[in-house]
Amino acid sequence: MNAVIVEDESLIAEEMQSNIASVAADVQVLDVLPSLKAARKWFMNNAEPDLLFMDIRLSDGLSFELFDQFTLQCPVIFCTAYEEYAIRAFKVNGVDYLLKPVQEDDLKKAIDKVRSMKESRSFIPGDLQQLVQYFSNPALAKAQYKERFIISSNNKWTPVETKDIAVFFKDNLNYVYTFNGDKLIYDFSALEEIEEVLDPNLFFRANRQAIININSVHSVKPHGNQKLMVQLKQPLKLEVDISREKAPLFKKWMDR
Repeated sequence: MNAVIVEDESLIAEEMQSNIASVAADVQVLDVLPSLKAARKWFMNNAEPDLLFMDIRLSDGLSFELFDQFTLQCPVIFCTAYEEYAIRAFKVNGVDYLLKPVQEDDLKKAIDKVRSMKESRSFIPGDLQQLVQYFSNPALAKAQYKERFIISSNNKWTPVETKDIAVFFKDNLNYVYTFNGDKLIYDFSALEEIEEVLDPNLFFRANRQAIININSVHSVKPHGNQKLMVQLKQPLKLEVDISREKAPLFKKWMDR
């Protein structure tokens, strides 16, 4: 199969190419397109590939804009930092998604799914257009995000607005830090549960321990082996590591 990657982060694109070669030797990457402009030019001069790997948010717009100009019939595997629950509602046969940073097992399963679809000569359902419309309408997505959390302490319940939460932090206990410096114990079993109900434009999964609010970031500095160290605003006395793999995603998340 011939494939094209639409991805504006060069490190992520390189890793994707390497992973594809590792898990699917029969998939040949024809080109890597780093922007909407480059993608438009490519599709105007080339036949569509057998498979398309596509990031959602590019430096010059949403990749879904390609569907307004071109009628693409090839299977699309979306590579995205959007939360899993939002994608799941629109997941259809022949169109899969990969959460960044991409895991090889997930990549292999997605490619196998496309290969199986082609062997059975299945068609991509029209729900792809529904997926496009969903992400093109921020109001639809925002309506599903959690607006507040109920914190139980001292035998009482206290509502905390999501926008007032600076950090979710998992240690021996699970904590919520607010912008005014409160450190509250909140009962959740995994950060994945929290991640699914947060607006990805506002919150970022920094590492295994922390999800940070974009408005809590005071400064960012390099921290060895292409990692980043995020210093949070006062009165929070926290520093949060961003891994090498997530550093490009974090930069894109901040720079918009």
